[in-house]
Amino acid sequence: MKRPAKRPRESPFLKGYTVFNVEQVEGLPAHYYAVAEPRLDSVQRIEKADAFFTATRADIRHGGNMAYYSAASDHVQMPPFESFRDAESYYATLAHEVTHWTKHGERLDREFGRKRWGDEGYAMEELVAELGAAFLSADLDLTPEPREDHASYIASWLKVLKNDKRAIFTAASHAQRAADYLNGLQSASRMMEAAA
Repeated sequence: MKRPAKRPRESPFLKGYTVFNVEQVEGLPAHYYAVAEPRLDSVQRIEKADAFFTATRADIRHGGNMAYYSAASDHVQMPPFESFRDAESYYATLAHEVTHWTKHGERLDREFGRKRWGDEGYAMEELVAELGAAFLSADLDLTPEPREDHASYIASWLKVLKNDKRAIFTAASHAQRAADYLNGLQSASRMMEAAA
C-alpha cells in the first residue's frame, strides 16, 4: 500500500513593511502622482431632478460615504454627487432617502413599529422607501440600475411578505402617499416663488 505524499507544512508569519505616502517620495513615474478623476462631472446633473428635490425643502447634506435619513436631526445625508456611478444612481438613492424623510411626524407620520435594525418594521419601511424611489424615478424619467444593497434587503422583504399577504399593497399605498406628498411640495414651492 502506497502512502500519500506528505504535504509541506504551512507556517503563517507576520512580516512588516515600511510604507510611504506618494507625496513623501521623489522621482517616481508620473502616474503615481496623478490625482483620481471624479466619476461624474457636475455637468451631468439632471436639472429637473435637482429642481424636484430642492423644492421639497428637505435638509439634504452631502459628505461621507453613506446615504441615510436621520430621524433624530431630520436630515438626509448623501455622499458627494461625484462618488456615484452615474447621475441616475445618485437621484434614485436620494429619492429613497427623501421617501424615508416623509415618515417624520410633521409630514406623513408613518411608523411600522420598528424596534431594531433589520426587524419587520425596518424591512417594511425599507420596502416603502424603495417603492417610493421607484415611483419618483418614474415621475422624473430616471432609469437607475439596481443597487448593491438591494440583495441584502430582499431577504427581509420576503419575510415581511410571507408573514403578511397584503404587505406589498400596504407598502405600495404608503409609497404612493409619499410620492404624492413630495409631488405636492413641487406646486407649493412654485406658488411660494411666484408670491415672492
